[in-house]
Amino acid sequence: MRKTSFGKAHSALSLLFLAIVIGCLFFQGVSPASGQTIVDEWSKVQAPKPPELKAVTLDPTGTALLVLDFVKQSCNAERRPRCLASIPHVQALLKLARSKGIFVVHSITTAATPSDILNDVAPLEEEPIVKSSADKFFKTDLEKILNDKGIKTVVVVGTAAHGAVLYTASQAAFRGLRTIIPVDGMSSENTYFEQYTAYHLANAPGVGQQTTLTKIDMIK
Repeated sequence: MRKTSFGKAHSALSLLFLAIVIGCLFFQGVSPASGQTIVDEWSKVQAPKPPELKAVTLDPTGTALLVLDFVKQSCNAERRPRCLASIPHVQALLKLARSKGIFVVHSITTAATPSDILNDVAPLEEEPIVKSSADKFFKTDLEKILNDKGIKTVVVVGTAAHGAVLYTASQAAFRGLRTIIPVDGMSSENTYFEQYTAYHLANAPGVGQQTTLTKIDMIK
């Protein structure tokens, strides 16, 4: 019994000593590696494997194409040249969607007007336009517009990738809509913004399960 009691006391003292040592290290500005933040480890982070791009076949009767924020204030050579580079791809998708009777919805930023939409992707008279910040469901009729048309799938293209595309696509996924993202139809100021948007949409809880990444020429 004495040996057992002594052993317990020794273990307790050892744990107390270890706690004191760790506490002293913290007070001296030294912390274990697990205490490092993502900012501390920023330069060590390696990009994960790219998400898979998959072929997509759409049902025109239940699908909407969301064409987001292609306005002259942001989609221009000075601010976002990658957006201008995406326009031919988006224009081709828009032409395909219209030819198949797919419902098209456009959006503009809070600082824009419908006349600011670039001519190559400008809406037809019967195509609705919603106006909001990054999340196009926020304080707009977008959800009602889609519900009234019986939409179950949305294809989202636009700019910025890390703005309108990310937040609108995420909200569509949260609402249970199948969400299709052609990565060559979204654009940002730089490739990093587009990369983390693609990764987030493919992997985020509640979003990744509803989202498929693809390319415009992989959509039928």
